[in-house]
Amino acid sequence: MRRFIDLSVVTADSPSEATPVKIDLLDHRTGASVLGLSPADFPGGMAISNETVTLTTHTGTHMDAPLHYGPESGGSPAKSIDEVPLEWCYGPGVRLDVRHVPPGEGITVAHLRAAFDAAGHAPAAGELVFLWTGADRLWGTADYLTRYPGLTGEGTGWLVEQGIRVIGIDAWGLDRPMNAMLEEYRRTGNREVLWPAHLYGRTREYLQLEKVAALGDLPGPTGFTVACFPVAVGGAGAGWTRVVAIVDE
Repeated sequence: MRRFIDLSVVTADSPSEATPVKIDLLDHRTGASVLGLSPADFPGGMAISNETVTLTTHTGTHMDAPLHYGPESGGSPAKSIDEVPLEWCYGPGVRLDVRHVPPGEGITVAHLRAAFDAAGHAPAAGELVFLWTGADRLWGTADYLTRYPGLTGEGTGWLVEQGIRVIGIDAWGLDRPMNAMLEEYRRTGNREVLWPAHLYGRTREYLQLEKVAALGDLPGPTGFTVACFPVAVGGAGAGWTRVVAIVDE
């Protein structure tokens, strides 16, 4: 039997989003007038509906493309989301348990190695790796924006150097929370604390999945396949993505 596990949040206006989401509904009755007809022209007095949605490409569960990190990656033009190879977006998944890392702190190479060891699994090229922080329990609240750990630049590099193309996290962003990074930068003047996971993508290309959810519903650290095909927004640095784990039982 095949089971599908949705690892995505619902795209909607929420205190957990840093930018507003606006959904304007054209209901079934009003839809008739757009077509130059009246509701009476349709069975039940209802035509077809539509929605006009205003949001960013980083709203909801989404994939960041190399172009988001900078104009070049490894000395070549960085791929936009519509240029991401689809084969990168499907493959065996690995869940790394890093729930013990405190909010605001960095997930280091040592944390990653320990999580792989605890999973009884060695990283392999082509796998899609998910960082299980547990922060998705805060979805729907403003705390979701600030109460999670983030991947360090060194941690990002270590995963990518293992052949990992896709790194996901069940939190607002892959890096540490914005307020934590900005506070440290203002205190130290060290530019290297600003979005180091993202900026590693200027060295070698990789993809991020942010605002993933329900990693606790997976059958274990391995034993599932992931499909995460982004919407091909032309020339954009990110695209909305329905992330799904597929489990054969």
